[in-house]
Amino acid sequence: MDTAFDSDKRKILSALSHGSIFFSQLLFSAGLPAALWIISDDPVVKESSKEALNFHLNIWIYSFIIGILCWLLIGWLFVVPLLIFQWVMPVFAIVSSFRNTESAFKYPFILRFL
Repeated sequence: MDTAFDSDKRKILSALSHGSIFFSQLLFSAGLPAALWIISDDPVVKESSKEALNFHLNIWIYSFIIGILCWLLIGWLFVVPLLIFQWVMPVFAIVSSFRNTESAFKYPFILRFL
């Protein structure tokens, strides 16, 4: 990747993108990665922000589907795995942002809309 970009700034902005899911699961928590995706010139920060947005979208979709399935009483089996996935994967992404500044973390098991 291009070495003209500040490595420390890249780490922090990428970690903020991934960590925004911890603010809340509501729409405004996706605002931070969306803003970073639009504003940043750094290609790794842009890719990290896009991945974080995709993760948000997937969590919202999974939550909606599981919520509907809870009405049928089968969804309760998926609530805890979704919560674990929602908390663990961003931690992996944040750690990866600090360890590898040359590429963005790719979330497994998500659909990429952006």
